[in-house]
Amino acid sequence: MNKIRSWWHGRWGVPVVSGLLIVASLVAGQLLDAPRWGDVLMVAAAVVAGTPIVVKAVRALTAKVVGIDLLVSVASIGAVIIGEYWEAAAVTFLFAVGHALETATLNRTRSALAELIAVAPDVALVLRDGEQVEVPAGQVLTGETVLVKNGAKVPVDGVVSGGTGALDEASITGESIPVEKSEGDQVFAGTVSTGGFLQVTATGVGADTTLARIIHRVEEAQDAKARTQAFMDRFSAWYTPAIIVLALVLGLLTRDVVLALTLLVIACPGALVISIPVSIVAGIGRGAKDGILIKGGEFLETSARIDAVALDKTGTLTEGRPELTDVVVLDPSVTEDELLALAARAEAGSEHPLARPVLEAAAGRGLGAPGLPEHTEPVPGKGIVAVLDGQRVAVGNLSLVRAEQAAAGRTDLVDAATESARRTVEELAAAGRTPMVLARDGQGLGVVAVADRIRDDAPEMVRRLHEAGVKKVVMLTGDVAPVAEAVGARVGIDEVRAGLLPEDKLDAVADLQRQGYTVAMVGDGVNDAPALATADIGVAMGAAGTGVAIETADIALMRDDLLKLPEAVGLAKRTVANMRQNIVIALATVAVLMLGVLLGGVTMAIGMLVHEISVLVVIVNAMRLLRRRDTAQPVRLPATGPGTDPLERTRVGQAA
Repeated sequence: MNKIRSWWHGRWGVPVVSGLLIVASLVAGQLLDAPRWGDVLMVAAAVVAGTPIVVKAVRALTAKVVGIDLLVSVASIGAVIIGEYWEAAAVTFLFAVGHALETATLNRTRSALAELIAVAPDVALVLRDGEQVEVPAGQVLTGETVLVKNGAKVPVDGVVSGGTGALDEASITGESIPVEKSEGDQVFAGTVSTGGFLQVTATGVGADTTLARIIHRVEEAQDAKARTQAFMDRFSAWYTPAIIVLALVLGLLTRDVVLALTLLVIACPGALVISIPVSIVAGIGRGAKDGILIKGGEFLETSARIDAVALDKTGTLTEGRPELTDVVVLDPSVTEDELLALAARAEAGSEHPLARPVLEAAAGRGLGAPGLPEHTEPVPGKGIVAVLDGQRVAVGNLSLVRAEQAAAGRTDLVDAATESARRTVEELAAAGRTPMVLARDGQGLGVVAVADRIRDDAPEMVRRLHEAGVKKVVMLTGDVAPVAEAVGARVGIDEVRAGLLPEDKLDAVADLQRQGYTVAMVGDGVNDAPALATADIGVAMGAAGTGVAIETADIALMRDDLLKLPEAVGLAKRTVANMRQNIVIALATVAVLMLGVLLGGVTMAIGMLVHEISVLVVIVNAMRLLRRRDTAQPVRLPATGPGTDPLERTRVGQAA
């Protein structure tokens, strides 16, 4: 009995019973010559298929909503009253079949969410008191050690504390290639082990995992309405009552009840109502599968209009880890290694971020531990001055060196030494380096330069953004202009704005908006927070494991992959184009059907059939968004190792 009840309330129960009654009616009326029984069975078919429709219409009316169900209910009941039993049965049967097909196909558009929920782990293997204990995933305690064996799902967010292995992180980042994991690496709940054995210290469990946040974000995003959808909802609220009034007026004027009822059926705005949400659900679902989380329909629509993208330099276009690139000797009395060792000793007591690459380079050349200077004095905006063996060693910009020369009374060195240093600094800065002049007791000895390596896929990202319709790509950086310009030229940036503080970046975004651009700002969400909030769309990169970024960013790119940015813009544009296609299909269908009714030849049954077909066409069209688009392999920057980059050279014993 329970199975029968479950089947009856399932997707196909009502359409199947109604269809069988229609067949029985036709057999009774045509083959058995029992027209009365045929009529009874046809009315029964209309009642079976129409009852759920009437119930929904009444519930909607109690909520003061006049919807499609009311139109079909009025038309079918009216058809029964005037003796058009076949029309009543056909309309309700086709509507029931269409509803079942819509439900089935709409579930496909929500497949991304279903897949995310499916990968959520149920149990965890935890090490407690030296024993392996299997517990529900939500009952793992923060700090406990979880064991992940080959083929198992990772049940928590955590850090690998032992073992090695490979994890399929497609559910989180959209990356299909397994990622090798070893001690100290971060892992995410819902990823699957493809080999090895890992011991993981839990840092996030239950609702506090990255997977749970993604599921929550996708649920909210797929239900969030776009501006166009909100307009359509308001339109439908007026459209449906207007159709009822129009049908009533038409019936009174023509005294043709069948014509009026037919108008009710064919004017159903079903395809129009569903045209936008089905595209949004499919588009956001496709993004989730690819590691692109979009906050909702409104942000999807806005993203489709993006024509200017603002990017931070450090950590976005570059790898965010400066390295020593040049050691230029200006004084023949010192060697290259002596110059580097002196710079390292001076920087040993510095907190400046550029001190690390100098110290690492010195250690890499085996120049020994520099030790701390006798005294270190930071000079804000210029560099540092350190006392080494009783001598003042300055490392910084030209202004600092000039000040040291003046303080030492070495006016005879100002012209010659400073001019050599100036030319070297200008050349290195033009090549994208950050140069630092080194002077001892006012005597300029040389220049060391560091540079942050440009990401290989940065030029390809800019190219794809332009292909996606972005007119201007702007780099916003706090770095000096020559270095920023050099990086921008290599990457293909349209406009470079350098020397900016966080509040200046906000002003730069606002300026682009005043110029009429729809601006997306890409940043780390910390220093760039004001600009991210001001931009039309704020984009967080590498958001996996970052709860705040997932919840607050308009678009969260789960992988730290620059090419995901143009992919997100392209997806938004395809989704909005799909919405427009669906609106055209829906409006064209209603227009053609109404013309057919007025000219004659379109019955209620034909109208409902075409109406349901148009709904399915709209859904199937939206489902095209679920297909993964193949993207071309990125064009990489040329290798920049020693001897390959003409800008990367070490000059010894020359003033350049």
